[in-house]
Formats: sequence, structure tokens, C-alpha cells
Amino acid sequence: SILPSALIDKPVPEFSLPPIEGGPGKDFSSADLKGNGVSIVNVFASWCVPCRIEHPQITRLAGLKVAALYGLNFKDMPKDALKWLKQLGDPYAAHGADIQGRVAIDWGVYGIPETFIIDAAGVIRYKYVGPISAERLDTEILPLIRTLSQ
Repeated sequence: SILPSALIDKPVPEFSLPPIEGGPGKDFSSADLKGNGVSIVNVFASWCVPCRIEHPQITRLAGLKVAALYGLNFKDMPKDALKWLKQLGDPYAAHGADIQGRVAIDWGVYGIPETFIIDAAGVIRYKYVGPISAERLDTEILPLIRTLSQ
């Protein structure tokens, strides 16, 4: 659903998170979201049923290679998060473990899943709360990414 966000048209909050404990990857930070083209941040957790529902669309989005996709793992047990990613596939270029939920608070996360689109300058241009449908991906998210990539 569409919920107002005070962060639209503002720079991403400064943060640095370690990868999910025991998993592959590197730290995920605000630096990853600046100067590298359009980026997407998807807030997810293994315990989140709507996250499971939207995951095929997130995987499809990653496969289109139109923007770098990052995961923000929210208040999750590392072993559960890693199992979930192994079962459903890990589409993320990197993911950060926000075990305490502090980074999500800075981002204004209401509930998950949430998806943010960030322009090349590191400014948040879009926020969607809830599972992304194929229709929303095709009619709203992909056109916005194309516009921001020009």
C-alpha cells in the first residue's frame, strides 16, 4: 500500500550492517547506494509470510539486472534467514543483518516487506509497503527504474 514517507527525495540514512552471520557476502552500507546507478533495497525476514509471497517478483527483478538489489534482513535469526535464502534463492547483491531493527527505524519501515528505490545520487525516490505483485513490478517499479536510469 502507499504510505507517506518523510524520506522520499531525501538521502538514504547513514548505516553499516554486517552480512547475515554465517552467510556469504560483505558488509552492506549506505555507501553501496551512492554513485553506482539505481539501487533497490528490499526489507525481508524469514518469518514474514508476505515476503515469501513477493520473493518470486524480487528474484525476477534481480534477474532483469536493471538495478542493484540489496536485502535488509529485519529482526531475523541468522540460521532462519540463511535457510530461507537457500530454499527460495538469494537474489541480493548483498544483504545486511538488522537484528535489532535500528536501521529499519532510521529508514521509516512500517512493516515488512518494504521496498525502496534509490537513485544514483543515493536519494530515496520510492517506497512501497507490502508484497510486490507482478503487475506493480511491470507498471510502476520497472518504469520508474528506467526513468531514474536515464
